[in-house]
Amino acid sequence: MDQKRLFVAIAASIAILLLFDLWNRPAREAEQARLEQQRAAQQATQAAPAATAPVPAPAAPGAAPAAAPGTATAVASQGRAPEQRVALENATRMLGTVNLRGARFDDLVLKGYHETVDRNSPLVRLLAPRGDAHPYFTQWGWTAADGRTAVPDQETDWRVEGGTLSPGNPITLRWDNETGQEFRIRLEVDQDYMVTATQSVVNRGAEPVQLLPWTRVRRERTPQTAGFFILHEGFTGVLDGRLHEWTYKDAREEAQRRNGAAFEQESTGGWAGFSDKYWLTALTPADQSTPIRTAYRHVSELGQDRWQVDMAPPAALTVAPGAEASFATRAFSGAKEVSLLDAYEERYGIVDFWKAIDFGWFWFLTKPFFHVLHFLGVLFGNFGVAILAFTFLLKLLFFPLQNKAYKSMARMKVLAPKMTEIRERYKDDPAKAQAEMMALYRSEKVNPASGCLPILIQIPVFFSLYKVLFVTIEMRHAPFFGWIRDLSAPDPTNLFNLFGLLPFDPMQWSALFHMPVWAILMGITMFLQFKLNPTPPDPIQAKIFAWMPLIFTFMLASFPAGLVIYWTWNNLLSIAQQWYILRLDQQRQVKAGAAIPPPPKPAKAKK
Repeated sequence: MDQKRLFVAIAASIAILLLFDLWNRPAREAEQARLEQQRAAQQATQAAPAATAPVPAPAAPGAAPAAAPGTATAVASQGRAPEQRVALENATRMLGTVNLRGARFDDLVLKGYHETVDRNSPLVRLLAPRGDAHPYFTQWGWTAADGRTAVPDQETDWRVEGGTLSPGNPITLRWDNETGQEFRIRLEVDQDYMVTATQSVVNRGAEPVQLLPWTRVRRERTPQTAGFFILHEGFTGVLDGRLHEWTYKDAREEAQRRNGAAFEQESTGGWAGFSDKYWLTALTPADQSTPIRTAYRHVSELGQDRWQVDMAPPAALTVAPGAEASFATRAFSGAKEVSLLDAYEERYGIVDFWKAIDFGWFWFLTKPFFHVLHFLGVLFGNFGVAILAFTFLLKLLFFPLQNKAYKSMARMKVLAPKMTEIRERYKDDPAKAQAEMMALYRSEKVNPASGCLPILIQIPVFFSLYKVLFVTIEMRHAPFFGWIRDLSAPDPTNLFNLFGLLPFDPMQWSALFHMPVWAILMGITMFLQFKLNPTPPDPIQAKIFAWMPLIFTFMLASFPAGLVIYWTWNNLLSIAQQWYILRLDQQRQVKAGAAIPPPPKPAKAKK
């Protein structure tokens, strides 16, 4: 019984924590919105037109590029020609442009992904130029390690060779510093989300030059994050086989302590970038045997956070007269599709590229669960049906184990009157009552803790399925039937406005005022399932179990609809299984009673 009390305490603690999170979520979102508005106001009042400064030279040869100050992309002088762009497009994935001023890939929308479930809503914009409200771009450049060679900066206008950048049609950017060095950037794009950049320098001068080629991803606003502890958003990467993750908060604190770089490491190959819930921008060397230095950086200007991931050789390249030196990298900018990241990992040898998706500590369960669900979703053409089929398969897999548990629970239900009798008999001696009940369990070969087994089995399954629904883009905007148009989002219906009949949104008061249809169905099925279980002999436990369906109904109301559908369907299958086992046990008891011959009647005494 101590084990059972422990499980109940754990379940109650988890429920309290989740309810606390749901209660505080509106206040947290309101505070985040307030900070965003405050930062926008500061930018509007404090920003002044200024030319963007070039990337500063490193303190010593070989140092990685620092985060450049400045935000404006205004022309440096009156009458300057507007910036030029070259189109980038592939068949089904990307549509954007490369800015020839500064060699920035700063304009990208993702084909096939809309902002909402409405197919007429705008496509998701991932990269944006500095004139946008949320600048986000990839850039290629050089730092003069010798302190004297003229290098291109953020205001440099590059010449372009080639037309539209598309698969099979690369382009080359060129710039001559007029002192003997020509800089080139050859860009190639594949059919998905990868751009390969080969930076090269031809030295036609009379003296050797020392240059540090670099590539970086810049994010000049702190993005709005989901704020869930089960999801990582921020800096991420795998370097020398080890996963490195930094939240924006932790990176800001560490960068302030270290004066700019929150993290910096030399490695052979690897990748690093920014991870959002569904999107990723990441850098990786084209040759995974290449030594690189990678850094996560943060600076604050006029109260505005600016973030940067940069990648460069560990030391500056020395280019002799008449020689050429190059540095090749790849830049991924797109959706974190599991199969695509796996394909890039295999094709280019990018170690653990799939870890850009936060499958969590239980990845050995979560990732296989995803593959099964994805297979079933493609097979049935509906991920909601896939969840139902997947739950049924799990029931079959664990049937022998759960069958044993349910049989024990059925025996406990039969023994309930005897247990009540023992408690009444020894109500003044709890120790004696406990000893008598344990003796009863041994004689009847019943394990009182076995009823917790189905719940224990369901916890890792529930958590892994929750991760799949929450972090994988394949589940984003996946419909079920009826009003469920997105399995990864909460059920939009609400009891508190009579499911849309009353013209107001109760969620504006509190997240607790959200009671959708599927959560109610889940609560009902959970109540029915508990009614089939034996009543706990402890009155306190009995009251806790009586309130559990209501607590879980409110707790799961704001969870993804796919998760609530899974729990409801799992409860229905459990009810059917328990009912069948109880019926068999009752039949067995009846047969056992009929097989015992009635006691002989006493013989009548002869007179």
